[in-house]
Amino acid sequence: MTVANAKEVLFKAAEGKYAVGAFNVTHLIQMQAVVAAAVNRKAPLIIQTSFPTAKFLNPKVLAAMFRAIAEDAPIPVCLHLDHCEEASYCKTCADAGYTSIMIDASKQSLETNIEQTRHVAEYCHGLGKISVEGELGTVCGVEDHVEVAEDQVSLCDPEQALEYVERSGVDIFAPAIGTAHGLYRTDTPRIDFDRLDKISGLINGRGIRTPLVIHGGTGLRADVVKRLVALGGSKFNVSTDLKMTLIDTTFNYISEHREEYNPGRIDAAVRKAVVEKIEYWIELLGSAGKA
Repeated sequence: MTVANAKEVLFKAAEGKYAVGAFNVTHLIQMQAVVAAAVNRKAPLIIQTSFPTAKFLNPKVLAAMFRAIAEDAPIPVCLHLDHCEEASYCKTCADAGYTSIMIDASKQSLETNIEQTRHVAEYCHGLGKISVEGELGTVCGVEDHVEVAEDQVSLCDPEQALEYVERSGVDIFAPAIGTAHGLYRTDTPRIDFDRLDKISGLINGRGIRTPLVIHGGTGLRADVVKRLVALGGSKFNVSTDLKMTLIDTTFNYISEHREEYNPGRIDAAVRKAVVEKIEYWIELLGSAGKA
């Protein structure tokens, strides 16, 4: 299996008590590097693009790049749209060839969130094997120009989480538990582990029904990551770490080779750095050898 949807790889992760890395990319070199790292470590993989990235680069272009790379990979690879608040654009990306879609109506009321999520889920399921992720509660921080302040954060209510999953038709579910997008300003972020544990028990305690997603992975200590995975986090989102790797590596290479005008060497440096970063995450999440 090469081209896959998120549901296919995450059910196995939930049952095996490991997590699949979901890595946000912004261009071809990152996408190639992420797949290369997963192949090296024989790990299932979710490639993500944010809503702004998809709009900027064109979802048809991104889906074509994904297919060209994933179809030759000896591991399951998914292309996922991350944090899209527009149901119509979720459909656009599904039509373009994405294999998994996140409709983020978490800023809406519970009823509106359920309604919009169900609408996208029915559309994607009608197209075939396209999985759908939804979110309840809001995650603070900044990601691709989308900012949620700490005073706007609303953690996921466990009982509402169960209702949401049952009524919305989602395949995978992201509960807000206190993790954050961007960089953490403290080594001890206020993550509600007990809340995640309760949500996991209500939804998947009698058998895996809907794998759970952890947003805001960059900057978390290794022991925190492992605890979140042990409590049921099966999809682990990492975005800022890849952006930092891309920008820092590019800056350092250009600074050290200021008289050199060879973009291919910059790309090679970025690719090597991204591969190393992704291999670190794969080992940490326990997905190495699970493909």
